Amino acid sequence: MTQRRVLITGGGSGLGRALAQRYARSGAAVAVVDLDRGRAEETVSLLGGDPHWAQQADVASDDSMQALAEAVQQRWGGVDVLLNNAGIASGGPMVGSTMKEWREVLEINLLGVVRGCLAFLPGMLAQGRGQVINTASFAGLAGAPNIMSYGVSKAGVVTLSEQLRAEVIDQGIRVSVICPAFFQTNLLESWRGDQRMKKFGEKMMQTSTDTLDGVADRVFEAAERGDFMILPTQREPMRWRIKRWFPKYYFKKLRALAGHGRAGG
Repeated sequence: MTQRRVLITGGGSGLGRALAQRYARSGAAVAVVDLDRGRAEETVSLLGGDPHWAQQADVASDDSMQALAEAVQQRWGGVDVLLNNAGIASGGPMVGSTMKEWREVLEINLLGVVRGCLAFLPGMLAQGRGQVINTASFAGLAGAPNIMSYGVSKAGVVTLSEQLRAEVIDQGIRVSVICPAFFQTNLLESWRGDQRMKKFGEKMMQTSTDTLDGVADRVFEAAERGDFMILPTQREPMRWRIKRWFPKYYFKKLRALAGHGRAGG
């Protein structure tokens, strides 16, 4: 098959759907994977149907991801671009979180990326080319308070991506990690944890100057260039520089955020 083969988990809505549209416009064939088959099929319809196709899979399930790998192998023989995008949202301080929340968030947000890599990276290595793009979050870089399980899961995705990049860059595989902050999506539909923090997240999304289309455009352009760290929301490149260059000042701001959270903001 001469078309570039792109697989996107969490492709049934939000950023995953927007990126599916951009890859389809570039001439790629897109496999849209989602826990909700109806949403995946809706995305494929928006893409115009064949050669794009929908597949239901649960990134938190070993068996489901193995079945996805087998379906892709049968239909395509492999993939050229793997976008590990599926994830859920959570938040709240350490005290008050539950082990159920931690296990669920890590299974999906972090181990879902691991499962995607284990399923499709061997084929990329065998063909000597490919690209792995993992959706993390600026929460994985920020070290911010009151987003414990989510921030840790996304920090794990960032570290995994850094390590994987070093392992496979000389074998023809590019790796990128996406680290956006708040913008308008349906991510909060999947919320786990503290409801006060969910309201905070809703407010931040509503007041964000970043749009889904703008974020998707920046992600696609950066991924096509082969950029590793993709910060597609407007304020985060500067915030990331401040954390690295002025860590004491940055931590002072984090303490203020923590106080704001304790006050009920």
